[in-house]
Amino acid sequence: MTSKSAYIGGMTWGWTGVRGTWTGAHAERSMELMTERLSVNWTAIALGALQDHAQSTEIKFRDEPTVTDDEVRHAIRKAKELELKVCLKPVINCADGTWRAHINFFDLDVPCEPKWSDWFASYTAFILHYARIAEETGCEMLCVGCEMVQTDRREIEWRQLIAEVRQVYSGIITYNCDKYQEGQINWWDAVDVISSSGYYPIDAWEEQLDRIEEVVAKYDKPFFFMEAGCPSREGSQHIPNDWGLPGAPSEEVQRRYYETMFANADKRDFVGGFMLWDWPARLYEESEAASNDDYCMYGKQAEQTVRDYYAAKIAESVKEGTAK
Repeated sequence: MTSKSAYIGGMTWGWTGVRGTWTGAHAERSMELMTERLSVNWTAIALGALQDHAQSTEIKFRDEPTVTDDEVRHAIRKAKELELKVCLKPVINCADGTWRAHINFFDLDVPCEPKWSDWFASYTAFILHYARIAEETGCEMLCVGCEMVQTDRREIEWRQLIAEVRQVYSGIITYNCDKYQEGQINWWDAVDVISSSGYYPIDAWEEQLDRIEEVVAKYDKPFFFMEAGCPSREGSQHIPNDWGLPGAPSEEVQRRYYETMFANADKRDFVGGFMLWDWPARLYEESEAASNDDYCMYGKQAEQTVRDYYAAKIAESVKEGTAK
């Protein structure tokens, strides 16, 4: 997928992109530690913008709490200084807490009701804004959507959006579908790389990879997991997408999950890497790692698991590229 190293050994940085948090000593040190501790060669710089609720048609990406454009440029520059390849990942959320996968409208327009056409007009303006920044700053990849399950069926609108993005952005384009949705999208041919959120139960990786492999073969596109990870929490290995699951902190659960996920992925040539979830712009103190039950593996057992795996995979990928 890239000239220097085809393997994506990545980590998502900075979520949710709260204004005022992406510059300064804490943010810079966070990205430095991510690079040092995990042996990453890619990062997804991920920011969230808000619409009021799931039936709103206005995305307020210029308003607080979304990071400013200058903050986005600063984060990209920092990543480039650290010799990381960058995927810029603008994402929308609902201010009332509804998950973005539930954004939805009537398939047929009805007077006085919110419409797909109005929402996609706003969403297109949102994505094009960051596509221009991605082009200006030399981001190697742009993710044009994340886990927008109810929108996935709107094939015509997605194809039009991607066509417009290509008018302003010359890099790699991907779309991050949600877990279990890889086979539900009919417009994978419009993107350069297929990607999805790999929050699969620890004992389900083999069957899910079987299913995903069929989709990837059908479209003959590169594939990687744009998100994947597990909180360091008892029970999270069985439902890793539930960030609010009750349970005691457990570094062992997170480590075992990563070991299992990586071992299963290693058996599949079609898996081109991971963009793990996630590494905040302001880290907790390393001394607090054992009591932290979130996705970040800073100072936890899984940190070494990720570092060793990425270092080996990236070295292998570079060696294969040199041989060719």
